[in-house]
Amino acid sequence: MTETQHAPLRDDPGRAEDAVPAIELAGVRKEYHAYGETVAAVQGVDLAIAQGEFFSLLGPSGCGKTTTMRMVAGFEEPTAGEVYLLGESVTGVPANRRDVNMVFQSYALFPHMSVFENVAFGLRRKRTPKAEITERVTEMLRIVDLTGRERRRPSELSGGQQQRVALARALVNRPRALLLDEPLGALDLKLRQAMQVELKRIQREVGITFVYVTHDQGEALTMSDRIAVMNDGLVEQLGTPREIYERPASKFVAGFIGTSNLLAGDAVESGGGTSVLKHGDGGRIEVGREFATGDKVELTVRPEKMQITADEPGDGLCRVHGKVSEVVYLGTSTNYNVTTDGGADVVVFVQNAMNAEDVARRGDTVWLSWEPQHSYVIGSAE
Repeated sequence: MTETQHAPLRDDPGRAEDAVPAIELAGVRKEYHAYGETVAAVQGVDLAIAQGEFFSLLGPSGCGKTTTMRMVAGFEEPTAGEVYLLGESVTGVPANRRDVNMVFQSYALFPHMSVFENVAFGLRRKRTPKAEITERVTEMLRIVDLTGRERRRPSELSGGQQQRVALARALVNRPRALLLDEPLGALDLKLRQAMQVELKRIQREVGITFVYVTHDQGEALTMSDRIAVMNDGLVEQLGTPREIYERPASKFVAGFIGTSNLLAGDAVESGGGTSVLKHGDGGRIEVGREFATGDKVELTVRPEKMQITADEPGDGLCRVHGKVSEVVYLGTSTNYNVTTDGGADVVVFVQNAMNAEDVARRGDTVWLSWEPQHSYVIGSAE
């Protein structure tokens, strides 16, 4: 092996067994009993996470995402259902006998140990040969960009560097999956954003399955191959970041992922797989589904898909009329808050070109328009 070649951290990804999910949950449910009541923290979750995938569990506090991860790790046992690792049930198997490692928001580094010894700790407990420990720890510190800091103590490192040590310590044991429970929550915004990119780079290089728990939609969209959006113990939607953002499956997902404009209208025309909805005075919205005349329909349109003009848009565009209630300058873009004639509060993102003036001012009456394909139906308004 040359100096520029490194031993892979997992086996050849071309093996037939790689078709088996790294982690699978089948009908997993978790109930807690307190004060005579039964609370279902997780309600019948089914998931299959591929080997080498960066998978995120995303949702608000109390949605069941951390409980789901703890059942994968073995810190909690499901009330019903099965947890599988590489096709084998691990339900009832203790955490220390599962081939997964976990990284928490608190890094839990040993303050009296050097960076090298923190990373080597698990290998020494396994009585790994000294030469192999040196090779694997050195390689892992290279991957997390900590070469040259081997002798430092945790107190001599920044928060981001401490997080990298915690990652290296978990990865050096070559687990089948790494579970990360909001590991960036203690970092400031700029460092957190930088670490998001680094985490994805590290995951891609080591090729190990990452399961990431977060309430931060930006983190999930930035890093994930797929996302499970959870709410009240259920998976509301499972898909790629683009699928979830562009085609939310419910009002909850539309509102939780990014900024979304919720509009409602009455169906006045339908045919050929489309319907036209009336919204307020002069509002005309086309959607890609047929509804009966008079049906009330809810849809979502992302703010960056909309245009704002003083004049009524031309044919072929969806449009609603309204009044600008607020203008917020954000540097790279300007946000226009508009109350439509149909009573909806809408926000429009307009990217700022060089020397561009505001396209509208507070109190102006305006038209909002967008391409019909950006109207995404999320259900009935009733």
